[in-house]
Amino acid sequence: MASEIKKIGVFTSGGDSPGMNAAIRSVVRTCAYLKIECVGIYRGYQGMIEGDFKTLDARSVNNIINKGGTILKSARCEDFRTKEGRQKAYDQLIKEGIDAFVVIGGNGSFSGALLFNEEYGFPVMGIPGTIDNDILGSSYTLGFDTAINTVVDAIDKIRDTASSHNRLFFVEVMGRDVGHIALNAGVGAGAEEILIPEQNLGLERLLESLKRSKASGKSSSIVIVAEGDKTGKNVFELKEYVEEHLPIYDVRVSVLGHMQRGGSPTCFDRVLASRMGVKAVESLLEGKSNLMVGIRDTKLVLTPLAEAIKAHTEIDEELIRVSDIMTT
Repeated sequence: MASEIKKIGVFTSGGDSPGMNAAIRSVVRTCAYLKIECVGIYRGYQGMIEGDFKTLDARSVNNIINKGGTILKSARCEDFRTKEGRQKAYDQLIKEGIDAFVVIGGNGSFSGALLFNEEYGFPVMGIPGTIDNDILGSSYTLGFDTAINTVVDAIDKIRDTASSHNRLFFVEVMGRDVGHIALNAGVGAGAEEILIPEQNLGLERLLESLKRSKASGKSSSIVIVAEGDKTGKNVFELKEYVEEHLPIYDVRVSVLGHMQRGGSPTCFDRVLASRMGVKAVESLLEGKSNLMVGIRDTKLVLTPLAEAIKAHTEIDEELIRVSDIMTT
């Protein structure tokens, strides 16, 4: 292990996701186990610039593995986009004696870490924390499993009302650029149609699908719509279009919104966060940097940050095929 790293910082950045606290806990306790100091950096890069630091030990992270959100808080930081802001952040880290940091976040957070390393040669390691599951290099990101379970639970409840009143519900879920939440939750909840950014099915196909559902004897339907879907301008326009062309349907809209980011993380996310935290710290102490910890085929892997932020993950074509069969 590289002896020059004696103190590691950890922070969360960007949108929060379930499992971030479990990852913080893992980083802190791995440092404690390896006799390395650990410092929590509050409010992401903004807190780094302002020197908002707190020393953390194994007891500092008691009883947080089950909590959603992030105890270290998160914030967007325009100042870090400037050379002056990054210089301030570097000065604060050096003043505190921090030798490396672990950032838990998404593409924007990793882009900042990569640039920071390029400018100052500062060791950095990333852990993917986002419910969108859209980061290259990992089959799962922290919070995705919790989010899709939250969505499925909500859809199950909405279906009770849809069935009771013979209604069609459009349920909008998060996913501005990718449809992983919509597709997985839609299959898991038995949705009649799933609309995602990767496939513009068109309004006519939607109408035909709903007509088939009605003809087959279904008295109610659930359509899952990712917020970035291109079929209509938005979910409310879809509602109006269907009401105009299929007046037989009593249509309602439910936008799940930020409830998808909250809640206690699933066991899967807690275990994944624990594994990733250990791997991140050990990798830094081995002299590695500019990498993101990911998981593929149940094994932890390291992906260069520059590669991880290149593009979004691709949608699962097999799952789309399964979805088409299940909506027959």
